[in-house]
Amino acid sequence: MDSAEFFERHLARTPVLGIFRNHSPEQTVAACERAWEFGVDLIEVPVQSPDALPSLRAALAAAAERGRSVGAGTVTTVEQLTEVRKLGVAFTVAPGLHPEVVAESRRVGLPHLPGVATATEIAAALASGFTWLKAFPAAQLGPDWITAQLAPFPAVRFVATGGVGAGNAGDFLAAGCRAVAVGSALSDPDALPRLRAALAQN
Repeated sequence: MDSAEFFERHLARTPVLGIFRNHSPEQTVAACERAWEFGVDLIEVPVQSPDALPSLRAALAAAAERGRSVGAGTVTTVEQLTEVRKLGVAFTVAPGLHPEVVAESRRVGLPHLPGVATATEIAAALASGFTWLKAFPAAQLGPDWITAQLAPFPAVRFVATGGVGAGNAGDFLAAGCRAVAVGSALSDPDALPRLRAALAQN
């Protein structure tokens, strides 16, 4: 399955990507379970250092039991991509547009969500065949940036990532994002109703 089809299928019902960074394996699984109960279909566990791999493995094991999809985030090298692919991740995510990772993900057929923050990067991603893109850092870019970029690039499907929570998720979805990536909001019982309300309005 190519990246566009994968993300379209998994983010259509609930446009939320859960991100759980710097948690122990036990905490990661608990966070995944809360997210799945909320209706989130995709979970990302960033692997910016080898210390995060046990948490990724724990999330993958929990997901396998429940028929869910877990991916690896902060994948910036081909070596990382190869390692997490061997672990069985369903997709990968990067903070930027890393040409070698983009090329390798296409070669092996592993859905990938590259990060962009400029029109030049968006154009390069589209030229490489990627339409689902991670707008990062979303809080700094702002919802207006999303709307502005969709004017010349209407084919892009943005996932707003970085500083997105219950308070501003609705703003990014209203601006044209197809999904938002959130972390702490999925672990905060007080934030969940606000996040659900934001999703319902868009």
